[in-house]
Amino acid sequence: MTPFTQRVISVIAGIPPGTVMTYGQIAAQAGSPRGARQVVRILHSMSGKHGLPWHRVINGKGEIAIGQDEGRFLQRALLEEEGVYVSPAGIINLEQYRFEPYEPND
Repeated sequence: MTPFTQRVISVIAGIPPGTVMTYGQIAAQAGSPRGARQVVRILHSMSGKHGLPWHRVINGKGEIAIGQDEGRFLQRALLEEEGVYVSPAGIINLEQYRFEPYEPND
């Protein structure tokens, strides 16, 4: 497993209930600001194995980005169960629900 993959898994695992992060935000936190597509692949292939809260990851527009109806419904249900409001169009207010990990100043 690459160091980037390990960092992505760590960032996703650290998203608290009731909050979301975007693919791009996770990539930047893991050290590759342009690696959002890699985050998608990592999340898809490793979320089950590592028990990641995949439902807390959305696209940069605040949208549920899963293409399958069943997956979209499940993601919406899991987020709403945690208190995240998802609009009828599948959009989450990033200003309200985005998780911004604390980074101490060195």
